[in-house]
Amino acid sequence: MVSFVDVNNMVRWIQRDGVENIITGMVDYLEHDFRRWERFDKIARVASHTPFGVIELMPTSDGEEYSFKYVNGHPSNPARGFQTVTAFGVLADVDNGYPTFQAEMTLLTALRTAATSAMVAKHVARKDSKRMAMIGAGSQSEFQALGFRGVVGIEDITIYDVDPKAVEKFRRNMEPLGFNITVCSGVDEAVIGADIITTCTADKAQNQILATRHVAPGVHLNAVGGDCPGKTELEAEILDDAKVFVEFPPQTRVEGEIQQKPEDFPVVEFWKVLTGAETGRDSEEQVTLFDDVGFAINDFSALRYCRDAVKGTDLETQIDLVADPEDPKDLFSMTSDVPSLL
Repeated sequence: MVSFVDVNNMVRWIQRDGVENIITGMVDYLEHDFRRWERFDKIARVASHTPFGVIELMPTSDGEEYSFKYVNGHPSNPARGFQTVTAFGVLADVDNGYPTFQAEMTLLTALRTAATSAMVAKHVARKDSKRMAMIGAGSQSEFQALGFRGVVGIEDITIYDVDPKAVEKFRRNMEPLGFNITVCSGVDEAVIGADIITTCTADKAQNQILATRHVAPGVHLNAVGGDCPGKTELEAEILDDAKVFVEFPPQTRVEGEIQQKPEDFPVVEFWKVLTGAETGRDSEEQVTLFDDVGFAINDFSALRYCRDAVKGTDLETQIDLVADPEDPKDLFSMTSDVPSLL
């Protein structure tokens, strides 16, 4: 039997523990796994692109456990009544290859994306950061806000989106939770006085949501929306003036903001900051940029955290996922009504 967390129980878990608390706890798991980055199998995600979006598999293993996530990204989905992103994930035992844990990952991915953003900001943003500008008020925006408050202490948020209904949704969801929210009429207004700028838009295009004039000295940029080939949010010149942190360069160079740059464009692999092999922020005036595309190890951490958090509670169920005949060599016996003579 395989432990399983379905959508209903994922929602119940989040309601039980709270988004902010889960993201904060997940950061500990992420930091633990990033510090042992070199132990993991690493490949760029396996992607199937169409004019409508992308379907991807994201596998990894630390030699003891294996995980993969199935995830799609279809920016036009909301206009058709569907989510932009849906996902599920699996953990398996490397020793025998059996799956051990399965979970919905549409909500879990939203949590882990915010946790990864907050983890990086914790180590490379200025320690006195107080205000975040959010450009994009889609389904990830609330998770980012709660993650940055729980991990970095951000409570003041300026926000802009081309869709006023999305901004109103964000304000309606977040104001009761104690945030100081300023709704802005454009990017120029939103970034004034911001210590951190998060860009998280869904349009699959090479956009320039943020220009160099928007980025003041000392700002930390959390670029979340550029996550597939042909999809960017930042003016390319911003990259030239920033110290750029990434997860897995071979994937980020294809999918991230740095797809706009040559293959030798310098980046820092974030795991090296955690191990002390590289520095984080070098000065108060330096612009730092996390070019976040999402990587399989992030999902590995999120699945482990979810599994451990719900273990032994009524938030997990058991599903009969693996055919398991009495005789491992006689799989056919499971298909027959005739009792085996052996």
